[in-house]
Amino acid sequence: MPSRQPRTSKLLTTSPAGGKKARPPAVTKPWKTLLRSRQQTHRLGRCLGILLEGGEVVALFGEMGTGKTSLVRGIADGLGAEPMAVSSPTFTLIHEYRGRLPLIHTDLYRLTAAQLENTGLGDYVDGRAILAIEWAERWGAGLPHDRLEIYLTHHPPSARQAVLTARGPSASRLLLALRSRMSVRRPTRVVSQTRVQ
Repeated sequence: MPSRQPRTSKLLTTSPAGGKKARPPAVTKPWKTLLRSRQQTHRLGRCLGILLEGGEVVALFGEMGTGKTSLVRGIADGLGAEPMAVSSPTFTLIHEYRGRLPLIHTDLYRLTAAQLENTGLGDYVDGRAILAIEWAERWGAGLPHDRLEIYLTHHPPSARQAVLTARGPSASRLLLALRSRMSVRRPTRVVSQTRVQ
């Protein structure tokens, strides 16, 4: 059985001279959505997880308590991994979950720029694994160019707002598919009432 080769980077294209050059990043219009509960945050993550094909980077931004880890639980669920096993990797740096694709979940909150350079985090951008990065702003310019950015903020009294921005062509396709999937209303369950006389 032949070994499976990692997919090539979606960020490169061949120039007329045969060399490789960087493809300019595509940026789609940001999409804002209100998440009124943990269940809605989980649903957003689950829909995203279902759509992932391998090699995507999901960069998560937001204060503590805005739902970053809850969103990653949903992604794990959409990938067929056990969502309740997902916890914030603040002290361990990296957690890996097995589903139909590997999910690499990392939290950069406690890392300095110097520590980040020594983690080898870039090695996980391999064309197969999904990389979900909490506190992604700490990676700075090292973030992969093709990524889906999700900014989570508190929205009083108890909701969260998610603003999703695609950076790069693959992330743009992913965001369009996610918006479409999230716009489909789930059927409501109608319970008939029978009168007892």
